[in-house]
Amino acid sequence: MTKPALDQTPQLNAMFRFQWEEAQNCHVLLYPEGMIKLNDSAGAILSEVNGEQDCAAIIQALETRFPEAGELGPDVLEFLAIAHEQNWIGYV
Repeated sequence: MTKPALDQTPQLNAMFRFQWEEAQNCHVLLYPEGMIKLNDSAGAILSEVNGEQDCAAIIQALETRFPEAGELGPDVLEFLAIAHEQNWIGYV
């Protein structure tokens, strides 16, 4: 697993749609064959992935949203690496 560089800009794969699913009470990734339920952390990270912010900006936004969590950089980069391996995101 290769972690992304801070200056890389992730974007959601066009095959997926990220949304809040009331029935599941969580964020999900929808795709033609089904749905992936996301935990709170994954939902928070993917909510910042818009194809415009690089990884550093995403980390900064999350650390601002969740100041009590402390340094989030390593965890965010690890999740983005997993999301890339799963083909949920790509880099522009």
